[in-house]
Amino acid sequence: MKFGISTFVNDDTIDTVSLARAIEERGFDALAVAEHTHIPASRESAYPMGGELPSIYYRTLDPFVTLAAAAAVTSSIELITGIALLIQRDPIITAKEAASIDLISGGRFVFGVGAGWNLEEMRHHGTDPKTRGALLDERIEAVKALWTDEPAEYHGKYVDFDSSYLRPKPVQKPHPTILIGGDSDATVKRVIRHQAGWMSNPLPIERLTKRIDQMREGASHDIPLTTFGTPIDPDYWRAHEDLGYGQVNLLLPTKPLDKSLRLLDEYAEKVAAYRG
Repeated sequence: MKFGISTFVNDDTIDTVSLARAIEERGFDALAVAEHTHIPASRESAYPMGGELPSIYYRTLDPFVTLAAAAAVTSSIELITGIALLIQRDPIITAKEAASIDLISGGRFVFGVGAGWNLEEMRHHGTDPKTRGALLDERIEAVKALWTDEPAEYHGKYVDFDSSYLRPKPVQKPHPTILIGGDSDATVKRVIRHQAGWMSNPLPIERLTKRIDQMREGASHDIPLTTFGTPIDPDYWRAHEDLGYGQVNLLLPTKPLDKSLRLLDEYAEKVAAYRG
């Protein structure tokens, strides 16, 4: 099982270049970064983990810019959106950004996507929360078409464009891995529908087992399993490995440079001990 790092990259903590280099130098396999375009001042939408929304949500860098910077100073780590809020993004621009990172990195981009939870944030982008699931499905399909067809077109209820040329195409064929974030019956259906993988949050093992069983029962493809925000707990890692996870992405708290490097050193030691 591989080990990556997942984090919120902010504008007042460790810089992207130092972070990416440190992750690769310590033998980790991936960098996964979260996305929020902005945080509406209204707190109508409750934070899913309970309590006040952590301050790190307010200062996130754009994930595609962040991963492009990381791509330029690394040579081996995967570069993962964890997750891109595709319901808030233009699919044509997103397809070009993602393919550009895949090209710059030599085929290391992984496209994690989801519908999100902040209803006010969606509305500010013109997205009706009631239709976000259907919109996400169409935008995933549209991005895949733009990556693989030349020319490409897509005609749906929410996404509609005529025959068009889009370059660059991704280096990975037929396209980068797509990971769906979420924990719902709709998430299960989406993984199956798009022949995608699952990016899970740190849920109880019983919950993970239930969802994975549902996916495997309905899917006709091998489902890549990975995580965002995995705690530093070797027993929890072992449970994921037993479930068939190919990778877990350990949660790196959003801290200044020196503190982040010390934590990465500690994590690397724990991973080495786990591997024996």
